[in-house]
Amino acid sequence: MGLFGKTSDRSPKEMVSEWSQKIRKEMRMIDRQIRDIQREEEKVKRSIKDAAKRGQRDVCVVLAKEMIQSKRAVTKLYASKAQMNSVQLSMKNQLALVRVAGSMQKSTEVMKAMQNLVKIPEIQATMRELSKEMMKAGIIEEMLEDTFESMEDGEEMEEAAEEEVDKILYEITAGALGKAPSKVTDALPEIQPAAAAAASEDESEEDIEAMQSRLAALRS
Repeated sequence: MGLFGKTSDRSPKEMVSEWSQKIRKEMRMIDRQIRDIQREEEKVKRSIKDAAKRGQRDVCVVLAKEMIQSKRAVTKLYASKAQMNSVQLSMKNQLALVRVAGSMQKSTEVMKAMQNLVKIPEIQATMRELSKEMMKAGIIEEMLEDTFESMEDGEEMEEAAEEEVDKILYEITAGALGKAPSKVTDALPEIQPAAAAAASEDESEEDIEAMQSRLAALRS
């Protein structure tokens, strides 16, 4: 019999080292994804400023909502990193327990963190694999599949967007849209000549669609 009541070819130290290595790899991947999303957000900010100069409030609103979704995605990714750090620290504590008690112990802290981490699409496969290994090692109990939740917030996202959009537009455009009409369908006063705005309208729509696609791909 092994340390966990089952025969194991690996020592606790080897398992913890392997789990930590996988977690660090996922954390580096998350860092890259966060940087990619933030770079794309900077491009969206510039497009919002350009659209504001042309008086295209509806375009600004669409892009601002994209930014809200991206910021939420980044927030969740940062939270995931913090939880993975917590798991790593708990694993170090487990090794200390092995030296004192001779075996690893169940950890509610690791259990809660892993329940949250398996919900994140970007790292879901690796976290599920680690969860199964931790269950076999006796550190966590079996997790229920019905704990999954959608990354798309639906109506909640729409309500939050309506509350946040004016604030974001005001901040990004340095107050240019601060006195804009509240309805999306209302038009802003033209800041640039109408002819110049019309000439670039088709190109602007193509750029917007391309940015939306890139941001969606980064969040998925």
